[in-house]
Amino acid sequence: MVEQSKKQSPSKLEDMASLKSWGAPCEWFEEHGCEEAIVDCGWGRLIFGQTFRDPGNLARVLQQETKGRRDIAFYVREPHVVLAAAPLALFLDPSHTFRRNFDSALAEIEEDGLSIRCATVDDEDVINAIYSARGMIALEPGFIAKAATRNELVILVAEEPATGGVVGVVMGVDHVAAFQDPDNGSSLWALAVDTRARRPGIGRKLSLELTHRFEKRGRSFMDLSVMHDNTDAIALYRNLGFEQVPAYCVKKKNVVNERLFVGPESDDKLNIYAQIIVDEARRRGITAEIEDAEAGLFRLTFGARTVACRESLSELTSAVAMSRCDDKALTHRLLKKAGLMVPAQERVCDEAQALAFLERHHRVVVKPVKGEQGHGVFVDLQSAKGVKAALNEAAKISDDIIIEQFVSGKDVRVIAINGEVVAAAIRQPASIVGDGKHCIRELIEKQSRRREAATRGESKIPIDEETERCLRHAGHSYETILEDGEFLEVRKTANLHTGGTIHDVTTELHVSLADASVRAAAALGMPVVGLDLIVPAIDQPAYWFIEANERPGLANHEPAPTVERYVDFLFPSTRSGMS
Repeated sequence: MVEQSKKQSPSKLEDMASLKSWGAPCEWFEEHGCEEAIVDCGWGRLIFGQTFRDPGNLARVLQQETKGRRDIAFYVREPHVVLAAAPLALFLDPSHTFRRNFDSALAEIEEDGLSIRCATVDDEDVINAIYSARGMIALEPGFIAKAATRNELVILVAEEPATGGVVGVVMGVDHVAAFQDPDNGSSLWALAVDTRARRPGIGRKLSLELTHRFEKRGRSFMDLSVMHDNTDAIALYRNLGFEQVPAYCVKKKNVVNERLFVGPESDDKLNIYAQIIVDEARRRGITAEIEDAEAGLFRLTFGARTVACRESLSELTSAVAMSRCDDKALTHRLLKKAGLMVPAQERVCDEAQALAFLERHHRVVVKPVKGEQGHGVFVDLQSAKGVKAALNEAAKISDDIIIEQFVSGKDVRVIAINGEVVAAAIRQPASIVGDGKHCIRELIEKQSRRREAATRGESKIPIDEETERCLRHAGHSYETILEDGEFLEVRKTANLHTGGTIHDVTTELHVSLADASVRAAAALGMPVVGLDLIVPAIDQPAYWFIEANERPGLANHEPAPTVERYVDFLFPSTRSGMS
């Protein structure tokens, strides 16, 4: 619990009015010869509005924002006047400002095995990957090295000691070091947690560590800006003792900020896999007509050309090609005929045949011939009892069932579009990390909420018999409390819809794997396809093809440009650089 101050707190308006920098046009800064304050944060400039005497000049500085960056004018005392200077170029950011005064005790930083440290140059790529996955602006190349020489910036990362992997980042700005702030303040920016992180409380610990560091520097408060509808973040900050204050941000209208100033998003009611395609099309001037949102059906029109789509499946994929992917047994036969590596597989005729297959291969997979999103798939079965139970469950989904040799290795999804590999990613099953306090059920629920938030509700970990089977296999139950830092996979399949995570490896993909994927797409006649492979290592040539997906989720592969290449395929004349 955060200890509350025993003093009677002033109203938030009084709190702001008491600041030295909040009076009539910047007298303090003029008296002390301070210049207008601008801090480069790597993703854009933080422009301190209270240091600007002329609102028109603040508007001009904001309009100097460079392409691909996001500048923020913070503490704009008269935002209406600034907007009046450039109403077509600027907008009032729909964010709240929250403040944590340091006149009361801060919450203690709990020891939970998570390490918080200053970022190094070696962390830059991982930090940018986290930002990209969250739809945030990446740091410019080499920024971490520059920031290390500047006292006004603090960049912290959260690191999992067991793996050494960075799972979160936050940036802080010391206002005194930046511009001799008479109010002795600081601020928090660009907090992001890896969408694949398994441990709860990462954002909380990063925020707490930053507040403690600025308190030790002798600062009086720390501010932050948070979107008005980010209820989870607001709840976190309130829990840490932050309170809303009337301070505002102004930004330049650009592609990055578009959703903030064009009004509410069109009520397409599409899932994330269809919506990102529609959004990319509309950015190019392609008209999108929603045919049936629940099914993900829409039509895209540019000039005289119209293409009907269901998410990433378009009418440019023939019905015959689609049927080759829809039937897993047929997919297997066609890929084998094309000379590609596939595991042993049989269509199940009866229980005795399935058990004989198990006896030959020892570890098997049972799944329906037709199905998607991992429904009815049971992986790494090693007992007759397990195979029998899986056959019963799979039969609820399909009359036709296949049993397949289980091959161990990394689960890779390759996206091939128009005869080229455009993305490759390692998929990992849903997993959790213990904290010594919460039971497995609670950890799954926390991780599931994070996955849902990161995927707009498309990914969550089921509390079902398959998860329970995986727990039993590991010697646990839902009520087990894992030791701090203990890692546990709670599903066998790496399907994203059941809480799996995806890690981009496009640039690391061995040329033989890329070549095999292109050959597989051609064998199936698929212009757009998601290919599932098991490989010993991503940088080695060995592989086994498992399945092909005629409607792969392109949203899962950021920062790889899958959506851009898909729309390029549908409408080649709208490709970047073409007239």
